[in-house]
Amino acid sequence: MRVALIGFGNVGRALARLLKQQGEAFRFRLVGIHTARHGTAIDPEGLPPDPVLGPAASSVEEFLEAVPADVMVELTPLNPLSGEPAISHIRAAFRRRMHVVTANKGPIAHAYAALRRQARECEVQFRFESTVMDGTPVFSLVRRCLPGVKILGFSGVLNSTTSVALEALEQGHSLEEGVDQARRLGITEADASYDLEGWDAAAKTAALANVWLDAEVTPQQVDTRGIGRLTAERVQALASRGKTIKLVSRARRGPEGVRLRVRAEVLPQGDLLAAPRGATNLLLVHTDLMGTVGVFSVAPGVEQTAYGVFSDLVELARGGGCEGRGEALLH
Repeated sequence: MRVALIGFGNVGRALARLLKQQGEAFRFRLVGIHTARHGTAIDPEGLPPDPVLGPAASSVEEFLEAVPADVMVELTPLNPLSGEPAISHIRAAFRRRMHVVTANKGPIAHAYAALRRQARECEVQFRFESTVMDGTPVFSLVRRCLPGVKILGFSGVLNSTTSVALEALEQGHSLEEGVDQARRLGITEADASYDLEGWDAAAKTAALANVWLDAEVTPQQVDTRGIGRLTAERVQALASRGKTIKLVSRARRGPEGVRLRVRAEVLPQGDLLAAPRGATNLLLVHTDLMGTVGVFSVAPGVEQTAYGVFSDLVELARGGGCEGRGEALLH
C-alpha cells in the first residue's frame, strides 16, 4: 500500500520509522511527504525514514496530484477552533479517491458527519484511531468488540498535559513548571494553552460524541473550563483531605439530547478517574448492554500515536471495511 504524509513532525517521523521497521511483515511503501515549512519529497519507489526534503509543493492539492498514493495520512497540528486546514486536506484526498488516516482530532471534532458522508460518496475509507488516546484502541474497540451496544455516554481523563501540571501543583511547583515538565515529555500541543484552557480535551470530547453519539457538535459547544486558575495552595489543601483534581471529560445521552462538558473536578483519591498518574489517560464507555468498559493509555508518547496510525493502515490494507478493495491496496 502506497502511503503519503501531510505533516512530518515527531509523529510523522516515528511513523516513517515504524513503516520501515515493519516492511517485511506489511507491504507499505512511503511514497510522499509534504510540509509547508520544511519541503516536499516524492518517490514512487519508496522514501527512506529520514528523507531529504526538497522545495515545498505550492499547495496540498499540487502534492496530492503528483504523489502516487493509495492513502493519505494527515498529521498537521491541531487547530481546535476550526479544524482547518486539516479538514480541507482530507476533503482534497477524498476527491482524488484516496483513503485517509489522521491523528488530528480537529476534523473529527468539527466535521465528522460531513467527512463520513464524503468518504462514502467517494467510496474510500476514513480512519482516526490516534485522535483521542494515541494508539490505544478506542474507536476500534467499539466498532469491532461491542456489536449491538448503544453508547449512553462516556467519561475520561484525556489530556496528559493537565494531569502532569496538576501533579506539579500538588508538589508545590507552579503551573508553568508543570507545563515545562509536560513539554519535556513531548506531550503538549504545539500551543500549550490549548491544553490548559481545555480546548484539547474539548476537541477529544466532541470527537468521541460525534462518532459514538451522532452529536454533530464542535468543541465550542462543549461546556469547558480549564485549569488555568488553580494554584498550588488549592491543590495541596485538597490533597491533604484525600482529594485530587483531574480535568475530566463527560458525555451523557438524555431525553433532551447529548450533554458534554470538560471540567477540573475534585475527586476522592479512590475514584477510578483519579487513578491515572503522570501522562496516563483513562476512558470509560457507558453502554446499555455491556455496562461500563474502559481502557488505559499508560504514559503514551509519539511512538504510540504513530502505532495508532499504523494500526489504521493495517486495517485498510487487510480490507477492514474497505468493501472488497483491500486486496488492491496490497502492492
